[in-house]
Amino acid sequence: MTSPDNNTKNPLLSPFAETPFQVPPFDKIRTEHFMPAFEKGMKEQSDRIAAIYLQRSAPVFENTIIPLENAGALLNRICSVFFNLNSANTSPDIEQIAQEIAPRLSQHGDDIYMNQDLFHRVKTVFDQQDQHALTGEQKRLLDDTYKSFIRSGANLDEEQQLRMREINQQLSIATVKFGQNLLAETNRYELIIDNKADLTGLPASLISSASQSAKDNGHEGKWRFTLHNPSVMPFLEFAENRTLREQIYKAYINRANQGDESDNNSIVQKIVTLRAERAALLGYTSHADYVLENSMAKNPQRVYELLDQLWEAALPIAKREQSEMEVLMNSEGGNSTLQAWDWFYYADKVRKAKYNYDSEALKPYFKLENVRDGIFAVAQKLYGITFSAITDIPAYHEDVVGYEVKEGDGSHTGVLYLDYFTRKSKRGGAWMTSYRRQSSQDGQRISPVISIVCNFPKPVDSQPVLLTPDEVETFFHEFGHALHGLLSNVTYESQAGTAVPRDFVELPSQIMEHWAFEPDALKLYAKHFQSGEIIPAELVTKMKEASKFNQGFGTVEYLAASLLDMSYHTLKSGETVQPDVFEKEQMEKIGLISQIAPRYRSTYFQHIFSGGYSAGYYSYIWSEVLDSDGFAAFLEKGNIFDQETATSFRKNILEKGDTEDPMTLYKAFRGREPEVSYLLKNRGLDE
Repeated sequence: MTSPDNNTKNPLLSPFAETPFQVPPFDKIRTEHFMPAFEKGMKEQSDRIAAIYLQRSAPVFENTIIPLENAGALLNRICSVFFNLNSANTSPDIEQIAQEIAPRLSQHGDDIYMNQDLFHRVKTVFDQQDQHALTGEQKRLLDDTYKSFIRSGANLDEEQQLRMREINQQLSIATVKFGQNLLAETNRYELIIDNKADLTGLPASLISSASQSAKDNGHEGKWRFTLHNPSVMPFLEFAENRTLREQIYKAYINRANQGDESDNNSIVQKIVTLRAERAALLGYTSHADYVLENSMAKNPQRVYELLDQLWEAALPIAKREQSEMEVLMNSEGGNSTLQAWDWFYYADKVRKAKYNYDSEALKPYFKLENVRDGIFAVAQKLYGITFSAITDIPAYHEDVVGYEVKEGDGSHTGVLYLDYFTRKSKRGGAWMTSYRRQSSQDGQRISPVISIVCNFPKPVDSQPVLLTPDEVETFFHEFGHALHGLLSNVTYESQAGTAVPRDFVELPSQIMEHWAFEPDALKLYAKHFQSGEIIPAELVTKMKEASKFNQGFGTVEYLAASLLDMSYHTLKSGETVQPDVFEKEQMEKIGLISQIAPRYRSTYFQHIFSGGYSAGYYSYIWSEVLDSDGFAAFLEKGNIFDQETATSFRKNILEKGDTEDPMTLYKAFRGREPEVSYLLKNRGLDE
């Protein structure tokens, strides 16, 4: 890689003062700017850290914790731009930098948290906190800061700290490589169809998209299907050709498990082993014990209690669903056992037969732009905020659009980027992230810059993008995370928005899903893209009735992945596993039927091996207990837009970030602890 000309100003090193709302100047940032910026950012933070522990003044909150909180401002800004690009618009050069910088950032972090002089000052402030009048936010920040040092090895001896550094460096490299392998593997596969008869059953929109994809990739006149969800999932659901369903399904569930240069088995083994050793160094029984200490669950036992309770309820329902599908399959002359690659196909057929429901019939009512406007309208009715497009805002890709978010009185709240479409430079899935988190300085609110990244199908020719109900729900989900970031109103950046325990962070996102298909919300956006007709009430009723079908499958595949995550991360130091063998053993242990695979198998379980959810994938269902119970508060008022309830949710949840214990915040909103009965009812598991 080349270094930038010394005479060229590096836009990452100056405040983003010349862009609208001080967003990153994406149009001026070049790949070669990152390495020099990282160097400068690390040096500046190190210098600021030194100024803290070299001062002669006695340690107090104002001269130790606050400057420590702010010491990495430049580095944090650089990291937010770089790592977001690495996820949403990567390149070979960016991937190379990611591999180079990961171990250096790990070492830099260790240099801070293992600095005994700095830790002595932090510990002194922590031990003497009762002698000072600290606010609730300050006490929590102090507590979190002190724990971060302890959990990072500040109390270890010299030899243990050396090993800790080695582990952290190796983990930083391995987790980056895991994600890169998965992206390469996902992009590499293509199913090329040249016989039109093999397209039987597929929706016209999918065929059109596959034709365009084939043309764009040198297969004109054919049809190209990939392992990206907008391609593979509808293929599995609608393709009549069973052989091709089997082919693409097996490719999907064996990603990064082919024994080639993108194979992740050895990386999984390395990550799990190193995490267990690090936990033991710090005095924890397992990595799960280490992670869950800072969660709502607190320990693995409570996680297993919830997962086991739901597993016992869901598995019999999944088996019943399997039987229903086999009856239909054999009535059509199948005369064979339902296989995993048949599940999506026959689930759709049974759903249509039982409920006269066709998800494809709903897509014309879910034009992307209408769904977006509907989400904005829901947010306005709940919280009074508005969204207006910014035409002159820099963006990192031509598909990305920006919006200014304002309060009802017209005051600025934040900036929201929307990045809708799948592309090779973007990892799979959907997520919310930030380029600047909210904070307050000298009584002034520093507004956040938030981004939602999705993988919706790209428009073909002049055709509109029509979303599936699942994609609509995904959009609402990520928007809930965005609200958590946008409406944050805290003092310290490290406590802002989504910087909360993993099993609490999904509450704002998942509660937002509840509005997606409520009749009063659908009236705001579910309009036929041609006629403008509001979605008929009978279609909504069918969708509601059918929503609980296949929930056995949905719950079981999710729980299987959650239990796999916990199995890996409750291993003790010194225990080694072969991932493919270990995964098979764990799934047999819980009784998972062969027709269902875990939602994420080991070699493509990005959430836990490169996404920050290790020993935390359970958090989606933990949070679902909260969101199901929380949405019931609106239903009990008889109005899904009840202002009193919405205001309470905003003030007690969305604005508070990590300034208080999550259960304290939830009880302030709901008046009590959550009840699991609402989740069971919503999923149809209360039979």
